Formats: sequence, structure tokens, C-alpha cells
Amino acid sequence: MSSTEAPDVTQIVLSTSAFGPREIEQITACISANYNAYRDMRDAVAELENQKTRSPATSARLGICLYLMGRYTDAIGLLAHSDGGALTHYYLGKSQLMLDKYDEALKSYEQSERAGYDKGIVALAKAEAMRYSGDAKGSLAILDNLSGAVESTAEYLYQRAATVQALGGNQKEVIALLERAVTADDAHPGALFGLALENDRHGNDQYARELYERAARRFPSHVGTLLNLGVLYEDLEQYERAKGCYHRILDAYPNHPRARLFLKDAEASRDMFYDEDARRRMDRMSQVLGIPVTDFELSVRSRNCLQKMGIMTLGDLTETTEQELLASKNFGETSLVEIREMLTSKGLELGQFANQKRMDEPLYDPDALSADERILLDRPISDLNLSVRARKCMVRLGLTTIGELVRRTGDDLLECKNFGVTSLNEVREKLTIAGLKLRGD
Repeated sequence: MSSTEAPDVTQIVLSTSAFGPREIEQITACISANYNAYRDMRDAVAELENQKTRSPATSARLGICLYLMGRYTDAIGLLAHSDGGALTHYYLGKSQLMLDKYDEALKSYEQSERAGYDKGIVALAKAEAMRYSGDAKGSLAILDNLSGAVESTAEYLYQRAATVQALGGNQKEVIALLERAVTADDAHPGALFGLALENDRHGNDQYARELYERAARRFPSHVGTLLNLGVLYEDLEQYERAKGCYHRILDAYPNHPRARLFLKDAEASRDMFYDEDARRRMDRMSQVLGIPVTDFELSVRSRNCLQKMGIMTLGDLTETTEQELLASKNFGETSLVEIREMLTSKGLELGQFANQKRMDEPLYDPDALSADERILLDRPISDLNLSVRARKCMVRLGLTTIGELVRRTGDDLLECKNFGVTSLNEVREKLTIAGLKLRGD
């Protein structure tokens, strides 16, 4: 290979020369530039695994490649028994972290530092492990003790932002730190994901999508990045792009439950046939049914009767039969003729949708609830920590509080675009934890 020729993934993985941070960066850069290189890496790794004998250095190389592919258990098995070098211990710690083995990860990072790995990089890794273990204060203490050039790195700024957020700090400070991190490294996946998530939560879909796309170009990509980006693509009816995101997750995690279900939803949505004329007719009908009866010149008797019966729109009248109107006090044949003529002018009939009338069952009597129960139902839906897909359904339906959510049925939610059984089960699980249910459950 000439000095000007860029190495490919296969050459790097199978080479017998030195393997360190530079080679790891070359692998991630190759796949970031062209995701098809991931298949080359997978084939090269399989070739290494099939070697009957491997030196400790080759085992370390293979273990790090397995980490990059998301095979953390296999990576730990190799790295724990390879060459014992600083790089090996560092990636052993990163693999343990991904499996929530925080104490073991911290020990591996310490061994890495003792073996000569960069102290600043190790400190940031330890801060991350402590934060994930629930010790955000300990994480902040590590970050506060760092000084010098490391403080201006994207990784430091990202870890500090995540730690401040874990401690419930000022959200403006968190966003400012993430923005500084992206300025320091415009391809930092963690900082891009954090910024994208904040914009996603505030409905800035286009900017969030741009940030997710930039984060997704990096390898290995954050699973949350690919899931959320896939959902945003589905909102734009770009189902092939959405499927690409879910397939990338399944490349590393073949049994990832949410990615599998999201992929199934995307495939079903892509194959769905939409009758645009029928949709336009339905939209026009919805507009007509929503016209208030007060828009028409009615007699005082008719208006009073409709008001007492709670009939507010033409749609309400199409769900009401003649017998129900005539059963109302002071409502006679003259008023009935008047109502018929009003509906006929809009191409409607009394009672034509009476069989579709939905009886609203009261969810609760506010006066019968305790103060704690009322507080719970008045809490914002964001407190349920729903996924992006479920949150977008809440926005589309105009639901802002938990009380508004539990007044809906499962079928109501399933009518929302891109909201499937997976998201419905998620909502039900979150409500169950809070001791609540959807209406009709």
C-alpha cells in the first residue's frame, strides 16, 4: 500500500502491524464516510475469529473491533485475556460500561491509566461511568479537577453538559455546553444527539433532523440517534430512509426489540395505499360536521332545545335521531322541519351517523379526587418520559396533561399518524407505573 493510498477497513482489521487510536479512528472514519464499509469490517472480523491461534495483540485488536460492532460481551471475553495494555484496558472499560457494569468499568479505566493511557481521556471516561452509575456529584468532582487543554475538548464539554443535566441544573447551561461542544467538534455524536433531542422535544423538527443526521454519520452511531431519526423520516413519509436507520441498529443488535418493531411499522406504512380523493372528501366532511349550529338562523325554540341537549355542531345533529329531538320538551314538528332543512342545505340528514355515536364515559369526578390525585392528572405528559414517536402523537392530538391523555382510548391513539401498537404499549406501561389507565382499558 502506497503512502498516499487510504487504508480500507479490511486492511486495518487484518493487518499484523501496530494497532492503536490512529487505526481505530481510521476504521470509524471509513465507515462514517461509507456505511457499506461496515460489511467489510464484519467480514474481516469473522475471518479473525476463525483463526485457530491468535497472539495476545491480535486478540486485543479483535476485541476492540467487536466493541465497535456492538458485541460487548464477546469484546469483554477477549479483552480481559489479551495483551493487558493501556488501550486494551480502556476498551474493556468501555465495553463494560455499555453492559451497565459500572464498577468494573471504573477499575478497567484505572488499570488503563496505570498502564500509561492519557489521563485526561481516562478521567472523562470515569466521569461518564460515575454519572451512569447514579453518582452525578462524583462525576462533577472529576470534571472540576480537570484543567488545561482538556477543558476545551468536545468530550469534556459534552460530559459536563450531561452531568449538569443529571444534577437537574439550569437547562440553558446544558444547551450552551452542548453548543460549545459542537463548535469544538462539529461531528461529536454525543453532543449532536443531546442538541437534537432538545430541539426534538421543543418541536423544532427540521433542525433536530439535521442534527440527528450529522450524528448518524458517525460510527458507531448512538442507537437513540438512529431510532429518533427514523421516526422523523417516517413523519416525512421517507420510509426507505427510516428503514435504513433501523437496519443499521439491527446490524449491531439483531434482536433489538424497538428497532425490529419500528422497522415492521415502516414497512407497513411504505406499502400502504392512500386514496387522496377519499382523504380530501373526508377532510371536507369533517369541516362541514364541525360547523356550529349557531351559524344558522333558527327559531328561539329550536336554539334553546339544541342548547339544552348539548348539540353544538352539525355533526352532533347527524348523531341524533328524530325521536331523540321530539322527546325533548317543547320541541315539535315545526322545529323538526326547520332542523331538517338546515341539514339538507349542507347535504346531511338527521341521525345519519347515529350508529357511530360514541358515549363518553366520565373518567373521573374532580370533586371526588384527592389533592394528590388531581396533582397527578394535572402533571404534563412530558413527565412520563415517552419516546419521540409517542410524544409526537401527544402533540398531534393536542394533549398536554396526563389527565387529558387518560381520557383517550387506545383506539383514539392508534388513529394518530405513525403511532402503532409498540407506542400504545409504551404509553400503557408508563401509565401503569403511575397507577393510571387509558379510558376503556
